[in-house]
Amino acid sequence: MSETATTTSASGTEDLLVRALELDAADPLADRRELFALDGGVYLDGNSLGALPLHVPARVQDVLTRQWGELRIRSWDESGWWTAPERIGDRIAPLVGAAAGQIVVSDSTSVNVFKAVVAAARIAGEGRDEILVDATTFPTDGYIAASAARLTGHRIVPVAPADVPAALGPRTAVVLLNHVDYRSGRLHDLPGLTAAVHAAGAVAVWDLCHSAGALPVGLDEHGVDLAVGCTYKYLNGGPGSPAYLYVAERHQAAFDSPLPGWNSHADPFGMTPDYAPADGSARGRVGTPDIVSMLTLEAALDVWDGVGVDAVRAKSLALTDFFLACVEAYVPAGRVTSVTPTAHAERGSQVALRCDDAASVMPRLVERGVVGDLRRPDVLRFGFTPLYVGFADVERAARVLAEVLAENPGD
Repeated sequence: MSETATTTSASGTEDLLVRALELDAADPLADRRELFALDGGVYLDGNSLGALPLHVPARVQDVLTRQWGELRIRSWDESGWWTAPERIGDRIAPLVGAAAGQIVVSDSTSVNVFKAVVAAARIAGEGRDEILVDATTFPTDGYIAASAARLTGHRIVPVAPADVPAALGPRTAVVLLNHVDYRSGRLHDLPGLTAAVHAAGAVAVWDLCHSAGALPVGLDEHGVDLAVGCTYKYLNGGPGSPAYLYVAERHQAAFDSPLPGWNSHADPFGMTPDYAPADGSARGRVGTPDIVSMLTLEAALDVWDGVGVDAVRAKSLALTDFFLACVEAYVPAGRVTSVTPTAHAERGSQVALRCDDAASVMPRLVERGVVGDLRRPDVLRFGFTPLYVGFADVERAARVLAEVLAENPGD
């Protein structure tokens, strides 16, 4: 933040609160907030776990008592359990800019990263033995990619996303990147980097965990090869809800999963000793899907009915702009520094503030009803979910942050 920022006056606080209320009154997504289970606090951690849509418990109760309790095994057909991974994938598809038939919901993000990286290495073919990995990636992506490299005889090359074009070469097989950096909230150039990867003859794999449901992705438009993502953040699928795998239609016939299971077999009930992959996105399945979590996710996706991703993005940028302005106005000078880019083209839907005493500040914020999270050692991270976060929430969060910091003046 600016070194000249000072604690704002009472009239300045009132002005920002009035502005927040005006913005909330004009917000076209304001009515979506009523669809979620929220208390009187400010929930800015939807980039870790989305809030519960109010209608979901009743839907899950039906899954448990009628579909499982009464129909039992018949629900694989009569309740649509068998087709759920592709059906729910088709519901996610518009949120990430994909046509139907290219996304399957299954397993965890980590498992899908493994499938995607190994399959991408096989698609890339002989003579390419390097896997470029985002050096700032969420650690698990790096762990999984390293394991995939060992199994396929490839070499891992860590590289900052901005340096990917210069690092590409004739030996590059796969590039695994995060669309939004989980720590800083930086939005990386998916169209430009994907084009550079393709120009080098390599395969692009994107992790969408911190972008899907918060901003336009454009998988089909930008020619992404494979992508993975979780559903418990901005998609509000619930803790541990299943992840998804995108395989562009042009690669589906060549997609050779390293985890072939009976669920992805062309004749799953034939129980033959030899594996023959199913057609289409079903190739991304492995074993029996987690039906209760999957149908919880399906119910949660109802909150997206009638919502355009462009409107979500517009509100996300307005929320983060307003938060940064409130922090600038309220927080004592020099106490926090934003590590999230100010340029809209480089910002996801979160704001990360570096703070020397972040480890003690975040618990006190939570005690006062402002829930964000801590990324050690010194980052306060706040996620803005446009479907249920309002501008008055943003003003309150910045004001409470300033109060907490004023009580502990630091060194």
